[in-house]
Amino acid sequence: MTETPDTTLVRAVGTLTEALEVIEEARGHLYAFHRLTGHADVLVEQAAQQLRDLGQHDLADKLAHELVGRNVLPGRWTFQIVEEYDGDYYRLFRELEREGRELLGGRRHVHEARMKEDRRSHGRPGHEARPDETPSVPTRP
Repeated sequence: MTETPDTTLVRAVGTLTEALEVIEEARGHLYAFHRLTGHADVLVEQAAQQLRDLGQHDLADKLAHELVGRNVLPGRWTFQIVEEYDGDYYRLFRELEREGRELLGGRRHVHEARMKEDRRSHGRPGHEARPDETPSVPTRP
């Protein structure tokens, strides 16, 4: 079966949107990295105090002065990495994905909507096109 230009465009924009979804997941991992690193920093500070209370001043001082509050990259804490990612790469990615959707009238998930229409069993419970569509066959308890 030969694809029409419309189908090819829908597929291309769908692929771009899929890429954005991957970036959204990656961004979530970046925020998790930010939160986990901050939490670890607080725990290291607690460990330093606990060691100090036990008389282990050398290690406690190393932890407190060399690790607590340390940059994770030169000149950057994790919040700065997140801000730079959001303000540069992520912002541009979203803008360009939105531009791609404009080729389809701004609609989102057109490829998936077409796939759903092709794959669903029309008139069967659990296969409604929209949430407000009434099933034509009663559901089983």
